[in-house]
Amino acid sequence: MKVQGLNSSSRKTQELIKKTFAELINEKKSLNKITVTELVKRADITRGSFYTHYDDIYDVANDYQLETIELLVSEDNILYDKKDIINYFDDIILCLKRNEKIYKMLLSSADSIIFLEKLNKMASRKILYALRNYSSKNPYLELDVYFFMDGIMAELIKYFKNQSDYTLDELNENFKKWFEKIFN
Repeated sequence: MKVQGLNSSSRKTQELIKKTFAELINEKKSLNKITVTELVKRADITRGSFYTHYDDIYDVANDYQLETIELLVSEDNILYDKKDIINYFDDIILCLKRNEKIYKMLLSSADSIIFLEKLNKMASRKILYALRNYSSKNPYLELDVYFFMDGIMAELIKYFKNQSDYTLDELNENFKKWFEKIFN
């Protein structure tokens, strides 16, 4: 995303671009089938307006991903105990559900796996930090957290690639059960 310190007009334009992008990706079912020309025509904006905010279509997709990561790893969302961690899983799933169709399209390409890897790394660090407060006796805590989170990410990738028989809510409930079993 190019524009820093968005004013009201810029924010509206950016949201229009993202909304139009979401509509197009839902119709086209593939990121590489969307063109800037098609997006600006449908959004009824100039190419210059688009390029003021984004470098290309992939930059819009990246903006969705960064928005999710920022929301989930913000400093306002500090985890202090197991209850906070359980609630954090709900936050992650809610965030993914909010733009589920877009993520299904975005995560169907190998490039977007980087997004889940970033999310995995940041979420793992947050959870590890919280668990160290009361699980300091476990010499394998870091290994357990990364193993657990890698499993979650593998299931999310399967889900977003339409290779899972479970809903996001079912996955979330199982993530929480696994967490309780591993980190009791």
